[in-house]
Formats: sequence, C-alpha cells, structure tokens
Amino acid sequence: MEKQKRQKGGAEKLREKKLKSLTVDAAKCLKITDVFAAVATTSSVADINSLLRGRQLTVHREQIKRRRQVLDRVVEVVRVIGKRCLSYRQEENEAAYTLEENSLDHGNFLEIITLLGKYDVALKEHLSEVIEKSKKLHESASGTRGRGSLVTLLSKSTVNSVIDMIQNLIKENIATEVLKAGMFSVQLDTTQDITAQDQCSVVLRYVTDTINERLVAVVRCSTSTGESFVQLLSYVLDSLNLDKSLCIGNATDGASNMQGRYRGFSSLLASQSPHHVHVWCYAHVLNLVLSDTTEIVIESGSLFHLLSETAVFIRESHQRMNIWEKESHSNRHRRIAPIGDTRWWAKHDALKKMFGSFGKPQECLYVDVLCTLSAIQEQKTVKGNVRTKARGYKDGLLRHETILTAQLFMRIFEQTTPLSKYLQTGGMDILSAHRMVISTHEALKQMARDFKAVKDAAENFVKWANEKLEEQDEEIDMEVEASLPLRRPKKKKSMPGEMAQDETSSDAFETYEVKVHNPIMDTVIEAIQRRFLAHGSLYADLSFLDPKNFPQIKTCALPDSALQDLSRCLIKFDSSATVENLQSELKSLASQWERLKQSPLEEYATRTVEEGPDGNKEEMKMINKSCASCKNCPLCCYQILLRFNLLTGTYHHLSLAYKFLLTLSVTQVACERSFSTLKFIKSRLRSSLSASKLEVFMIMATEKDILMGLDTDTVIDRIAEKSELLQKLLLH
Repeated sequence: MEKQKRQKGGAEKLREKKLKSLTVDAAKCLKITDVFAAVATTSSVADINSLLRGRQLTVHREQIKRRRQVLDRVVEVVRVIGKRCLSYRQEENEAAYTLEENSLDHGNFLEIITLLGKYDVALKEHLSEVIEKSKKLHESASGTRGRGSLVTLLSKSTVNSVIDMIQNLIKENIATEVLKAGMFSVQLDTTQDITAQDQCSVVLRYVTDTINERLVAVVRCSTSTGESFVQLLSYVLDSLNLDKSLCIGNATDGASNMQGRYRGFSSLLASQSPHHVHVWCYAHVLNLVLSDTTEIVIESGSLFHLLSETAVFIRESHQRMNIWEKESHSNRHRRIAPIGDTRWWAKHDALKKMFGSFGKPQECLYVDVLCTLSAIQEQKTVKGNVRTKARGYKDGLLRHETILTAQLFMRIFEQTTPLSKYLQTGGMDILSAHRMVISTHEALKQMARDFKAVKDAAENFVKWANEKLEEQDEEIDMEVEASLPLRRPKKKKSMPGEMAQDETSSDAFETYEVKVHNPIMDTVIEAIQRRFLAHGSLYADLSFLDPKNFPQIKTCALPDSALQDLSRCLIKFDSSATVENLQSELKSLASQWERLKQSPLEEYATRTVEEGPDGNKEEMKMINKSCASCKNCPLCCYQILLRFNLLTGTYHHLSLAYKFLLTLSVTQVACERSFSTLKFIKSRLRSSLSASKLEVFMIMATEKDILMGLDTDTVIDRIAEKSELLQKLLLH
C-alpha cells in the first residue's frame, strides 16, 4: 500500500504533460478533417442534384411527348367525326372509370378512342393509367363531381377545345386566301332547321389558282329584314378581319328582303359600295321559269298533280306498296316519289320515272303503275273510296292528252335539265352560265312550233305501252287512248247585223296545239328572256373577255364604249385600270392568244356536284375534280396567264378583269348544299345542338380539304395556350 501511495516523480509528470499536448493537437486535426469532409460532401450533393434535375427534365419531356401523342389521336378522331357529320358525345357514361365497361354506350368519340386503344400502344398505356387513377379518385371522393386534379385529355372540355381550335384554323386559312385573292363575292341564304330556327349560311367565293366557294359561317337569324342581313354579314366579315370594300358582288334568291329596291339586302350593300353587283341566283330564276310554265294551262297542272297524287296514293299504304313491289318489273327504279315544291329537279324526275325520255319509253314505270292501280281497283277487300281513286288515277294515265302533255314537258326538260345541273356546279363563271342560258333559249325557240315531233313521240309511246299491256295477264283489260277524243264544235250565236264569223277547228290535235302546246312553249321562252336580262351592259363588257371572241377582236376594232362598266368596277382596286389600258391589253392578248394556248396546260382542280348512288339527287354532294383544260373559257385564260407569270406584268389590268369575272357569284347553290349537310348534322336525334357547335360541325363537314390539311402540332400548340396547366402538360 505504501508503494502505491508514493508520489509521482518528475519524469512521470513530463510524460502526462506531453500526452495532454498530443490530445489537444489530435482534436485540432479532427476539426480540420471535419471541415474538409464537409466541403467534400457539399460538392457531391451539388453533383447529385444536377444529375437528378437532368433526369427529371428527361422524364418530363417524355411525359409531354406521350401526352402530345395522345392528343394527336384525339385531334384525328375529332376530324373523322366532323368529316362524317357524326355526334361525338353521350349524355351519360363519359367518366374515365366507366371506359372498361364495354356494354355501356360512351358516345362516338370515346368509343373510337377505346377501339384505337386496342391497337395503339401509346393510347393503350394512357387509357390504362387514366382509368386506374379515375377509379381511385371516384372511390376516395364518392358523392362529389368533377375530375379533381386528374387531366385525362379525353374529357368534353378537351374535345370542345380541339373543336374550337379547328374552327379557328379553318376560318384563318380561308381569310388568308381571301386576302391573298384581293376580292370576293358573297352567297347568302336561309333555311329552317329541325327546331324551326332560321339558320343563315354565308359562303365566300374568291379566286386563287382556281375558283373557291367556302362556307365561313352559319348564323341563327332572329329577324329577316334586309338591314339585319347586312348587319349579319358585317359581323361575319369582321370576325374574319375582312374589309367589306373587297366584296364585289352577291348572289341571293328573289325574296323581297333581298331584292327590295330601297331597304333590300342588295340595295343596302350597293349604297355602301357603289359598284357592287347583285346577281339574282340563276338556279332560282330557272326554277321560277319552270314554275311559270307548269302553271300556265290547266292541262300541265293536271299532269303533275296526277303524277304526285298517284305516288302518294301508292306509298301511303303498305298493302298498296306490296302490290306495287309485286307488279313492278324494274329493280332499278322501284321507288316512286311525290313531287316536292322545293326540289328543282322533282318534276323532271317524276316525269322521267313514269314516261321515260322523250321518244324513248323503254326504261319507264308507266305499265307497272297501271298494273298496280288495276290490281288495287279489282281487290274486293279494299274500301270503295280507295278503289274509286285507283280507277280515277288509272283513267287519267290512259288519256292521250296526258301522254301528249308529258312528251311536251319531257322535250322542254331535255333542254332545261342540263342547264339546271350546270348551274348547280361549283367554280362556274357568270359568262359561261349566261352563254349556256342563251344556248338553251335558242334551242327552245327552234322547237317552239314543232308540234309534229311531240305528236309523233306520243304516238310511239302509245304503241309501245299497248304492246306491253297486251303481254300482261289476260284479265287486265286496259288500252291507252290512241288519239284525242273528238269534240263537237260549238256554234256561236251571231247577233243581228254581225257579218264576221269565228273560225272554229274541228281537229282535236289542232285545238291542243293552239291552246296547250303553243302557250307552254311561248311561256318558257318569254320567261327565260325576261328573267335573265339583268346587267346587260356588264355582260356585254365581260363577253369581250371570252377567248371565243378573240378572233373578232383581233380583226375588228373594239367599240369606244367597250369595257366602260368593267373599268368602273375595277377602278377601286387599281386606279390605273382605265378603259384605255384594259382595251390595249385585251387587243394584245387577243393577238397573242393562238401562240400562248399552244403550250401544254396542266389539269386544274375544280369543285362540282355529284349525284348519289343510282342517280339519287337527294344525296348530291360537292367533290373536288381534276379537269382538263379546254383553252376556250375564261378560267383557262386565267390559268394560262398565271402559268406564264403574266398576271403582274404584261397583262396586269386584264388579269384583274379576269379575276373579277371569275369571282362574281352566279348562283347561291353552295348555300343550298350546306342545307343538305345541316339536315344530317342537326337531326331529330341531335336537335339540342348549340348554335356554335352547329357552325363548327357544318364547316368541318363542308370544307373537308382544309380540315384534313390542318397541321396537328399547330392545333395542339393552340390548345396549350389556353391555360398555364395545359402549357406545363403539353409544351417543353
């Protein structure tokens, strides 16, 4: 114990002192090491953050790419729906969590998306992800409505945004082309939709490298005055950023609110633009001509009334239709239809089905209709009034007067129907239309007193019909009248002192010629001459631009008054478009025309009308068609000037004249065609379609070429600009 308690020596104390010093130094070294370690750790964290940020950007870009791919499919589906005039929404079952239920109806849009998802990898992955998230959101928030924080890109809001952007881009495209053209004309007409609302279609016609007629608006009308239509047109043009001063003319129907001298639509437009050209729709004028003709004598009215009533009589009962199908030997023309009041071709169509062509009855339904009426008349189980009607219609068709009148009108329609079809084509110029009207008028004048041809055609028809009736069952006892019935001439009592006596004809055919044939022919000829004579001086000026007149211009001097009216219309577009400059350039072009047209001219696109299957005119539609150049019309002349780069140089003023000629609207049948589309879009099953959606679907269904040519990325970028959220989701 004593040894343990002994005191420390000097050496031991020295060792303890050194140990404490070393401990302090070690602590200092440890602090320095911690500082270096801390610095090294901070640098590593910075590198890691940079790496993570780069990976996040890559992932974000991939997500944006996938979303744009999905939206690309959405845009394409909307295009197909708009192109085919289909509905796109269903009242129920639009939530994403219901898309796995194949038994539910989700509407055309979601059904097509679901179908594409089976074959498209990107869309399939998106649908799976969206459905799963929607299910979780629906289960966790039961009783609430809305998407919450989920963006599916398949909702009605997204689809409506796509539809609105497509409409804006189509209108911008059309407005850009109109501004490039430098002038346009307007076609305007109204109709009632399925809900009895008045809808107005506005079509612009302009010339680029070809003639274009584009639907730009479908607006619901609250009033139908001329002033309200001017305001409506101003609203449409302002929405397209188009100046009304560029409008050179309009084509409307003959209603008083359009044609009124003081407060009509055309008069009010002309007050704002002094040289504004109003054209009464040629197709409507022709329809009025035919209406005047068919109502001038009682024989013509009786004919078309008989045809219409016979069709209605057979079609209004399924039992009579069964008899008709049994007796009819033609599968091609089995349908018979009544004559509508609004269809321009209805009267000719009814005549052609019943009596065939003029002098060619082989393809008609005349014998089949007679056999059907005879079978109905002989049925003992049918009511007496029905059998009486059948007998009356049959006797009316067997009359020789009916055959004569039918042949007369078929001869008239042989001339007017080609004109009517031509007036319904797109890209037609006013000069060609007027020339065809004159040609039809001349053809009708040549046959005005040729009653013998009508009589011979009627006799051939009677002979053919009686031979066909003899081939039928022996029980059928019918014979078409071979001649007009003889009528006893009435003697007029002469007054005392009266010397002159009226000459009365005992010949029934001569009486028919004087009282029926001649008045009908005189009416159609006079009506065409009277109704198509407007703008005579302007037509005279425009006729100088016809290449067919170039040889005469080349050899003869132009009249001093030539092109004066045309110059007044063009002076607002170019102050140097004087009469002298126009005449000088026209003479130069006429002298060079034979050399210019020798060069090959490529086919150019035009828009024309095409009938439906089996000639069904109710399904007529516009198509784009490539046409060979005839090099003998104003459009070909404009194409040649365009090809040789002469529009802005040598023939600058003349090219302006040709553009003016081709821009003028002759008809407003483009509006009528849009009404056929309206019938499919706003139907009984879609009667609640809003006005804005009706317009955009009408434009998509009508302007298919622009719709399918839109850039999808542009549509997506426009949609992304609508909100900050969409910018984050769709833009880098």
